[in-house]
Amino acid sequence: MSLLDIENLCLSIHRLDILHNVSLSVAPGEIVAVTGESGSGKSMTALAVMGLLPGSAKATGRIVLDGSDLLDMSETDMCAIRGQRVGMVFQEPMTALNPVKTIGDQVAETILVHDALPRDQAMQRAREVLDRVGLPAARFPLSRYPHELSGGQRQRVVIAMAIALRPKLLIADEPTTALDVTTQAQILDLLKGLVADFGMGLLMITHDLAVVSDMADRIVVMRHGVVVEQGATQHLLAHMTHPYTRMLFQASNHQVTLPEPPAPTPLLQVQNVCRDYRLPRSGLFGEAGRYRAVNDVSFTLNRGERLGLVGESGCGKSTLTRAILGLEDVQSGRILLDGAPVFTGNRPNLAVRRKMQVVFQDPFGSFNPRHRVDRLIAEPFHLLASPPTGTARQDAIAEALTAVGLRPDDAGKYIHEFSGGQRQRIAIARALIIRPELILFDEAVSALDVSVRAQILDLMADLCATYDLTYLFISHDLSVVRTVTDRVLVMQSGKIVETGQTEDVFTAPRHPYTQALIAAAPRLPDLGAAPESDHPARPIG
Repeated sequence: MSLLDIENLCLSIHRLDILHNVSLSVAPGEIVAVTGESGSGKSMTALAVMGLLPGSAKATGRIVLDGSDLLDMSETDMCAIRGQRVGMVFQEPMTALNPVKTIGDQVAETILVHDALPRDQAMQRAREVLDRVGLPAARFPLSRYPHELSGGQRQRVVIAMAIALRPKLLIADEPTTALDVTTQAQILDLLKGLVADFGMGLLMITHDLAVVSDMADRIVVMRHGVVVEQGATQHLLAHMTHPYTRMLFQASNHQVTLPEPPAPTPLLQVQNVCRDYRLPRSGLFGEAGRYRAVNDVSFTLNRGERLGLVGESGCGKSTLTRAILGLEDVQSGRILLDGAPVFTGNRPNLAVRRKMQVVFQDPFGSFNPRHRVDRLIAEPFHLLASPPTGTARQDAIAEALTAVGLRPDDAGKYIHEFSGGQRQRIAIARALIIRPELILFDEAVSALDVSVRAQILDLMADLCATYDLTYLFISHDLSVVRTVTDRVLVMQSGKIVETGQTEDVFTAPRHPYTQALIAAAPRLPDLGAAPESDHPARPIG
């Protein structure tokens, strides 16, 4: 018997069709994964189940939860269902949490809104639920605030809020996208444990196909608002019938071939670098403590080499990146680029800064939306002693856009007119335009769909051959690091615990922490290698 049945769901917003005859079901104790690229309709399907569609949306069809059609219910009735019969875990935990309320109050709020328990019992239930999601009272009292927690811990709080009233259906919308591999593994184990313990159905929205293949009982593949294929996980993996499904899985395993690096010549030298932060005073007359985020880190990046930096959140990757870029000074040690210090006299060395550029994780957030592309990608010109003007400036912009696979006339557009992958190409064009000696890629592909990610990785390989790029690639996605780097550094608690040729480190890791990272990373099975199933995949349309 199904817990959730979605039958021929159609959705339009301002007469624009979003979903087309979407049908799927979730049984009690079953994990169903809905996968596809951005714009496929995954999240809109989940929001339709929750009754959280925009006011201009019109939905037809049926969404039957435990015998009740949710599309026929009023907003008052849906308020009674949300949290009690259906819980939802959103993608970004920090925006899903109220920063001025304690985690105890936020978990108890779900209980109190539904008048399920008096306040003292609601707080007791909140404590029990937080314990269940791995936040024990000894370390995580109810009085903690969201900003005092890590990303994985915040996600656990959001899950605790969603399951506080033991709903029959849990919807998880990209619950692990921004998490490092070990935290991701913990959250996935937690979700599977909750399904097993409470017998709830789990509808999981994700574009991470490695997670899907390891966790889901059934897979639903969507494209442009249409379900193109669905079926039992093992059978679908072995017998994909729709070309789009095969493309998604092949793109997830995409590999690139980098050109051979030149003979070693040091470009970036990080020598015994330490970076401390001041901690709050423990009392009125107590001394302020110090936290060492980067602890005696040393490495060399050679000219023309591609170096990876991996580690969990909080290991010091971002702090080290800011120090290399000259955005933060260090307490001890030196950072040299081409023999010159990044800092001179506690001030950034601008002569060195102009030799480095960075590509950030969020391409939209790193641009001013009020400016056109030509102005955005020309921003690094201000670092030059004699920036190009007139025709020379326009030629440089056109060359940079062409190098990343865009057209010169795209220079006159605004950033909102581009897709996520195109925005990342523009970010790379901005980094390339002054021909820097070093580029830092900070989680540059982690937020992209698998097919778009494959295109960006191909672009990076092409640019390496054309421009002889030297880059430091910071990421928690081990599969990407493995294919776009020559060497890799593994960072734990502010220290480099292992370094070596990328393939050597991934094939035979020596340090226990590296072994744990690699073991925690989800893997896609070989296509066609899965066993037979009694429930074959069904192509749709």
